[in-house]
Amino acid sequence: MSERRLWTGAHLVTFAGDRDWGLVPDGALLTEGEALRWVGPRAALPRALCEGLADEQDLGGALVTPGLIDAHTHLVYGGERSAEFELRLQGASYEEIARAGGGIRSTVAATRQASESALHTLALARAQALMAEGLTTLEIKSGYGLSLDDEAKCLRVARRLGEAGLTVRTTFLGAHAVPPEFDGRQDDYVEAVCQWMPILRDQGLIDAVDAFCERIAFTPAQTRRVFETARGLGLPVKLHAEQLSDQGGAALAAGFGALSCDHLEHLSDDGIRAMADAGTVALLLPGAYYFLRETQLPPIAALRAAGVPIALATDHNPGSAPGLSLLLMLNMACTLFRLTPEEALRGLTVNAARALGLADRGRLVAGQRADFCIWNAAHPRELSYYFGRNPIRGTVMGGRTRA
Repeated sequence: MSERRLWTGAHLVTFAGDRDWGLVPDGALLTEGEALRWVGPRAALPRALCEGLADEQDLGGALVTPGLIDAHTHLVYGGERSAEFELRLQGASYEEIARAGGGIRSTVAATRQASESALHTLALARAQALMAEGLTTLEIKSGYGLSLDDEAKCLRVARRLGEAGLTVRTTFLGAHAVPPEFDGRQDDYVEAVCQWMPILRDQGLIDAVDAFCERIAFTPAQTRRVFETARGLGLPVKLHAEQLSDQGGAALAAGFGALSCDHLEHLSDDGIRAMADAGTVALLLPGAYYFLRETQLPPIAALRAAGVPIALATDHNPGSAPGLSLLLMLNMACTLFRLTPEEALRGLTVNAARALGLADRGRLVAGQRADFCIWNAAHPRELSYYFGRNPIRGTVMGGRTRA
């Protein structure tokens, strides 16, 4: 029988319903193994469940939320691109830098040169920074190898990060950019990506497939080819869509039942309708919006009106979003995108789980995975109100307190 642990004296943010925080002022959580066995008011806790506990803690009124989920990152890479940051401040655009041989290609070169061990050391430090603010589930994309061997190397590193106690979901982003050896042969590269996909899947390295559908990346037709291959292999898809222009990528991805479409600053009404019909999550990335000094806001009001779930993520990457703070993403989402504090926190819990196709986390209800955060805060809106302050007191992952 799995060990049972009890936490009492907690101000719970359960997100048990579709609206509001689902607050339980003096709550208790009982875990059994890696799952939540019972959640509710402390006064209603059945006495029989308290027999033979392995551990019991009184949290003294601390705030408890579901564990935070970062559903879009590019965490495994070599090098950094601070020089490009400086160039943008001098007037160069993201597209101009990419077309001049910088951007993703420069990170590809550094990643290919790095050993698997070196990449793991770098990625682990980044993951630990996110974990220090309550991260419990992490998505990591490939896309900086752009060859079969180097993509596999990056995906293996991503899988290894799960040894830190995190749940790690890996996404194959071979269609991120065209590597130098395929210059002038973009369609040939797409075919190579499609050939690598079953090999990497059979090695147990892929949970989902992504693509970058944009003027500086891949066309809708090429993206469709990638998604058709993924569908044939039984792999779910997601898409970098409508970040710099409207390519119709969101509607295309929704046609494949995409888990999420990400960025979405230039999302059209047709794209919104397609996403709503498919149940596709709108995954917004305020860190990239901020860092690239974008001015076109995602259509938040239209997404709300259509009932499209809104998630948030760091989009951590070396070129357009080098941030490593989930709490800062909460504040940015409220300040830049005008999400409410409740919408923002749902975006890093309930809806982030949906964006990864995970139904077993994101809420504090019986039967869910026992991933939760303990905060020195009186109300959940404080988490998005402050920036530069980390009120985390403890993190529980799979029923175990993180050391």
